[in-house]
Amino acid sequence: MAKAYAAENHISVSKLVKNLIKETVKKKAGKDPFLEKLRNEPVSPEIQALEGILKGKVPDDVNIWDVKYEYLKDKYGL
Repeated sequence: MAKAYAAENHISVSKLVKNLIKETVKKKAGKDPFLEKLRNEPVSPEIQALEGILKGKVPDDVNIWDVKYEYLKDKYGL
């Protein structure tokens, strides 16, 4: 059934599943489980050691977990 639908719409089954997952995550009201998991993960000492090496001041409203989430979301096309 999935193969037939994918063929009719000129899309691979894997892309069809990927799109289904993306839509399911978008529809889920409230919290994003992936973002919640990232926020609960501790920042490694190696990453914390990099704090302050950039020139200029990082705005106070920047959250490292939000930035990391956006990077991973873009990288994996979520």
